[in-house]
Amino acid sequence: MSLHLVGAIQILNDPPGAFDHADLDPDTGTVVVANAAQGRLEILFAQTLRHELSIPDCSDASGVLYLPELRSFVGAARANGRVILVDAHSWQAIRGISVGPRPNGLAWDGGRRLVLVADVKDHSARLMDVLSGSSVAQTALPGRPRWCLYDAARDRYWVNIVEPALVVGLRGADLQMEVEFPVAAAGPHGLALDEATGRLLVACDVGRLVALDRDTGRVVGECMLAGPPDVVWLNVLKRRLYVAIGEPGCVQAIDLDTYEIVEEIVTEQGAHTLTFDERRQRLYVFLPKTGQAAIYEERVR
Repeated sequence: MSLHLVGAIQILNDPPGAFDHADLDPDTGTVVVANAAQGRLEILFAQTLRHELSIPDCSDASGVLYLPELRSFVGAARANGRVILVDAHSWQAIRGISVGPRPNGLAWDGGRRLVLVADVKDHSARLMDVLSGSSVAQTALPGRPRWCLYDAARDRYWVNIVEPALVVGLRGADLQMEVEFPVAAAGPHGLALDEATGRLLVACDVGRLVALDRDTGRVVGECMLAGPPDVVWLNVLKRRLYVAIGEPGCVQAIDLDTYEIVEEIVTEQGAHTLTFDERRQRLYVFLPKTGQAAIYEERVR
């Protein structure tokens, strides 16, 4: 086994919970995870491996993203149509910004310092200046969005669409639709970009990972999974993709050169989300039944 369990952080004293997306500050290793059930963001400190802070007023918390140029985190509050900007030093909420009925997926363009917000109710994408709170652009999407990301090399946002099964590419400057790539598997969900090969890694609800060439949309790799996936995270150093699967409750590691499953760890039923600290080679898996974050580390040979 390459991944080995090194400990766990107790987040909730009265489980079960409902964790969603998470991200981290690569300099400090501090992790922020959305706690949808309690409507807040939970802060986990890498130095102490403890949960010591919560940021309230993030109702039905979903997306979380670190903004390195602002040294801040942004969290999506689905229930009240806002995103909140949180300073990563003081851990104070800087501002709340109205963005649409049910914001969920987030992506960050650090050059322009703009956040894309994908909305799961009105099926739109909005480009927001989180410092001023102003909207820069908005576009309709062809269906309900899932996760999204910003591709600096192409100056393009990529957004998964659950139905019809698509990955769409939106121009970074104004969100104009540039490409629509059909996905030959139902329910595109988790999304990552393998920049070394220029491939979009799309984890689909039918239990299948599909790799698409980001310029042509051609299928260049695929892999069957243990069940319906949710969050995916790339380990650039080891050329692995980690896929969180809530049912039956496991994480599968996929070799990005062969698209074979090279490792599987049993986690907990319903554990559908994770985040990865590349610098420390540390994987955090969020366990809703026990209210914990399980911590695994990669053995770097």
